[in-house]
Order: sequence, then structure tokens, then C-alpha cells
Amino acid sequence: MRTQVCIVGGGPSGLLLSQLLDRAGIDSVVLERRSREHVLSRIRAGVLEWGSVELLQAAGVGERMQREGYVHEGVTLAGGADSFRIDFRDLTGKAVMVYGQTEVTHDLYAARDAAGGIVIDRAEDVAIHDADGTSPHVTFTKGGRTSRVDCDFVAGCDGYHGVSRQTIPRDRRQVFEKVYPFGWLGILSETPPVSDELIYAASDRGFALCSMRRKDLSRYYIQVPLSDRPEDWSDAAFWDELRRRIPPDAAARLVTGPSIEKSIAPLRSFVSEPMRWGRLFLVGDAAHIVPPTGAKGLNLAFSDVHYLYQGLRAHYHDHDDTALDQYASKALARVWKAERFSWSMTMLLHRFPDQSPFDRRVQAAELDYLASSRAARTSLAENYVGLPF
Repeated sequence: MRTQVCIVGGGPSGLLLSQLLDRAGIDSVVLERRSREHVLSRIRAGVLEWGSVELLQAAGVGERMQREGYVHEGVTLAGGADSFRIDFRDLTGKAVMVYGQTEVTHDLYAARDAAGGIVIDRAEDVAIHDADGTSPHVTFTKGGRTSRVDCDFVAGCDGYHGVSRQTIPRDRRQVFEKVYPFGWLGILSETPPVSDELIYAASDRGFALCSMRRKDLSRYYIQVPLSDRPEDWSDAAFWDELRRRIPPDAAARLVTGPSIEKSIAPLRSFVSEPMRWGRLFLVGDAAHIVPPTGAKGLNLAFSDVHYLYQGLRAHYHDHDDTALDQYASKALARVWKAERFSWSMTMLLHRFPDQSPFDRRVQAAELDYLASSRAARTSLAENYVGLPF
């Protein structure tokens, strides 16, 4: 099999890159290790920066998002019983879109199917060959048969556990990592959200987040020790703990119900450099992970897609490799700004096991500063709605 770009990983970033390339007349093949059903069953992020919204629209997959998504013009931050709102529209002129990653992936699969795109699922034993040469190729097995894809470039969109990053020699990779000593216990429930906008709550008992997917589907999180397991928490215990951590007015109107999904996600900050090795380009979680506090994970993957798509289009249409050569530096500049923001939000809102009274007072002072300073709120809002590509 021969194509121009072989995309390893059929999640939202790989599918979006394939869709954008197709609209530019550039061929691609997508290889995904899991089944389509498994990919579509993943419960992931639900907040899209406006740049991500515009990128999906440019890819021709924004119609359902515009119809069913929810534009959020702010978020609420709470410290104990006190809370205040960050008004995105007033501070930046922009907003964010609440539209679940699962829905984005559904839309992208539908678009690739409609265009006759080649998306091969259950592709096992994927290996990338000669990435640092002039003629890379990718091999995989499916149904016991080994196949080969010859290509000009390889896009590694296969996440933290994929093969793409591991293809870069270990002595050429530099890893930066911070692992946080807690996780987020999250539940999905078919209940109306407690608020029309997200609530980030810092309490003496730990962090909590009130989010949503639809008017009848809510997503809630509480900070828990890494030693906890989802089965340690009954639904009733979760709801009781959430009430203790969010502002009293929100707790009073909280509607509870059975959880339809419950899981614990560890928090980490991770960056692997470089993001390019010859003709292999890393995209999204293959190169970087952020704690979910800043709602940046999927959005960072989409900004990588933007930079890589621009470079590939210029290569094929204009015979100009300037943008491809700048891919890693441009992507990493934005990655590190998002890492900083996600780290700062995590440090501000969570309780740490070794936290001193001084640390707690600094957190309280930072929240008070945000509440009283338009400049501080503007900085947070600019980062939350997304820095320019």
C-alpha cells in the first residue's frame, strides 16, 4: 500500500489530520490498534478552545457541534463558600465550546467514511521503519496477515503508550515530567448539570469540578488519593463528598442519580522532546500530557494537528518545507505555555499531602487576587479560551 501520509493512531487527532489532508487533496492512511467501538467508548474531555472549534469547522465536521454543543462564556472559581466568575467574553472577546470528545470522534469517523477515507482498525504490531531516512514505511498485522504502508511522512498520533515516540532513539529523547500525588475520581450521570457553566472548587477537603456534556448528562470530579479505587466509592459517598466541596448554593441545587461511568484518572505533566524525528512527527499525547485542570489535552493535540497540516499542505502544494521544519519549535512553544497554565491551575486548586500552612495561605491569596484583579482574571481567561495558534 502506498500513501503520502501514514497516520498512526485513529483517535480524534489522527482522524482530524486525515480529514484536513483529504480536503487539501493529500492522501493518508490511518492505522488504529483498537476497534472503532473501543475508540468511541472512551470518556474524555469536553471543553474545546475556540481555535479547536474553528479547526473542526475548517475540516467540515462542525455542523453537529454547532447545533448540539454549548457555548460557555465563563467559569466559576470557588474557595470554600466564596466564589467568583471569570467572564471569558468580557475579558477576551472569546468563549469555549462544551462538546464531548466522544462526539467529536463520532463526527470525524462519519466524515472519513463519507469521503472514503482509509481507516484500518485492529492494526496490531505497528512498527515505523526508516523514519530518519527518505523513504519511511509502516508495517502492521491484522487478522494474522502482515501489511506494509509506504509513505512520505508518518504522523504519530497514537498517544502516550503508542509506538511513535518509542521509535525515536532513547538517547535522542529528553523527557520532562511531574507526577502529582492524587487523581480525579470522575462520574458520569444522566442528571441535569448543577450549573450552566463549569465550577472549579478548592476546599479544605480537596478539589472538585462540576462539568457537563448535555442538558441531561453531567460530569463531576473530586480529588482522591492515588491509592483509592473506583469501587471504593459508592455513588452515595461520591455525591456526599461532592456536596461538601462545592459552594453551598451549588450543593443545595445538585441533582443526583446513578453513575453510568466511574473511573479514576491520575494527574501528570509530561513532555518528550523532540516532536520530530526525520519524517516522523509526534502529535498530541504521543509527545505531551497535561493534568486536566486546564482543559488543554485535546486542544493541545488539535493545535499540533494545525501546525502539522499547515506544514504538509505547504510541502505538497507549494514545495515549501519551511513550516514543516518549524513544526516542532512552534508546537512545543504552545505546549509549554499550556503545561505552565495547567500546572498553575493544579497547584492553585488542589490539596497536597505535604502542604504547609504557608502553602495554603498562598493559595487563598492567589484566589483572592484573581477575584479582585481584572488583569489576573484576563490572564487566566486568555489561557483558558486558548492562546493563538
